[in-house]
Amino acid sequence: MMFIDSNIFMYAAGSASPHKVPCLMFLHRVAAGTEEACTSVEVLQEILHRYRHIRLWEQGKEVYSLAKKIVPRILPVDITILDRAFVLLERYPSIYARDAVHAATCLVHGIREIITFDKDFDLIEGVKRVVLS
Repeated sequence: MMFIDSNIFMYAAGSASPHKVPCLMFLHRVAAGTEEACTSVEVLQEILHRYRHIRLWEQGKEVYSLAKKIVPRILPVDITILDRAFVLLERYPSIYARDAVHAATCLVHGIREIITFDKDFDLIEGVKRVVLS
């Protein structure tokens, strides 16, 4: 089981970039059931926040809906995860809170790999960042 970060969905939906095709191919495999993956409600919230912030709400609604449709398992975020994120933020002062929440979600649920282009995850013990190419 791998955890999908928000940037994977956004690169797949975005304009041409070196990351677009690998993200699209990976998400097609997830949708087909050949890759076992999950995400969280926090990732979905990031998608909504980002697209609303950059005033691309119509595209954001589509990315949000497709992410929910593609990913078979969407994990909740509860106080146990936030408490673990708190510990991670104390241990790794340079990481962002949202990354700590994603890493904590992985650790609490026993997920060892996160699909992301965010290098901050390289710092976090117990979570391996997987880069699509």
